[in-house]
Amino acid sequence: MRPQDRLAVIQRSVVREMARYGQRFTVDGEIVRGPGTTAVAVREHPGASGPGHVDLGFVLHLGRADGPVVWDCAAGLGKTEEEQLDNAVKMWATTTAAAVVEMLEHRGEHGDHYRHEALPGRLAVQGPAAVFGFDSERLAGWLADHQLLPALAGALHPELTTPGFNGVKLFLGGKAGDDIAEVRVNGEVSEAASAALRALSWPRGERLCWARLFILLVDERSPEAEPDTPTDVPAPVYSRTPRRGLLSRWWQALRAGQ
Repeated sequence: MRPQDRLAVIQRSVVREMARYGQRFTVDGEIVRGPGTTAVAVREHPGASGPGHVDLGFVLHLGRADGPVVWDCAAGLGKTEEEQLDNAVKMWATTTAAAVVEMLEHRGEHGDHYRHEALPGRLAVQGPAAVFGFDSERLAGWLADHQLLPALAGALHPELTTPGFNGVKLFLGGKAGDDIAEVRVNGEVSEAASAALRALSWPRGERLCWARLFILLVDERSPEAEPDTPTDVPAPVYSRTPRRGLLSRWWQALRAGQ
């Protein structure tokens, strides 16, 4: 597929997926422009990782050279390159974009807000977990019942160096004897956090199954922690743990292909 055709597929998918969050995005040249100063940028994924990889950057303040951008990469499966790209964008939207939209809106509709004493001064905004593969119910149920952030906090804390907020992506799964556990902070692999994730007792089955999560760790002193909210919008409820109901509901929706 030619680069311009890849870009067109990715951009169309972004427009469609963001509409699921009530966000109107439109293609504007090389970017996909959203409400206010938001946008989604696309860049070629480096390396020989396969045609189904995408790199997407959620821009918060378009036009500001120093404006924050939440970059993340995702991979999708499919019989054709177009299906792979489309599914990669869906994976990104379900996890990463959900967390960013929730951070911006603070409505409690697209993710959870919670704090933990292991990361003082940080608000965690976590999107739903995307679980895919065979016998995914076991891994999805385990994720709904367990907190991952406290177990990784010690390894993550020294790597949270970006002002405002830091993006943390977790990828885990595989099968017994051939598993994978990777944690990336702002796109860079954290070996210590990845080792801590691998040491957790998430279920390893006999068939391949994976999970992907994305968490924004927001400095409580930054504007993103407490944005201006219209008076008719309920204030978000902050808890000490993610709510099982939200994560389970999103997992079921993803599984049903909604």
